[in-house]
Amino acid sequence: MRAYVDWIKSLKGKPVFVAYPAGFDFLFVYWYLIRFVGESPFSHSALDMKSYAMAMLKTEYRESTKRNMPKQWFDTFPHTHVALDDAIEQGALFCNMLRANHAEIGT
Repeated sequence: MRAYVDWIKSLKGKPVFVAYPAGFDFLFVYWYLIRFVGESPFSHSALDMKSYAMAMLKTEYRESTKRNMPKQWFDTFPHTHVALDDAIEQGALFCNMLRANHAEIGT
């Protein structure tokens, strides 16, 4: 956990924890950070990908599921439910969502 915090602190900018679902994953990681390192580099900053999708798709929260998201948001990573694989898959999904959102607003 110390190496994780040190790595995050070495990155540019202020970190924001991003997850699907952030409500579960953030609390889990935050607890471990506080318990074993004594700090969280994220402070209390967490972004839920499903909520972000809801805003992008202009739909209801419960309708903002992966099956209703545009296919171009997804890369061809295996969905294994192995933590590292899930993190890579979610990271790619979020990067694609950001790219689509920036293209839509022209930035």
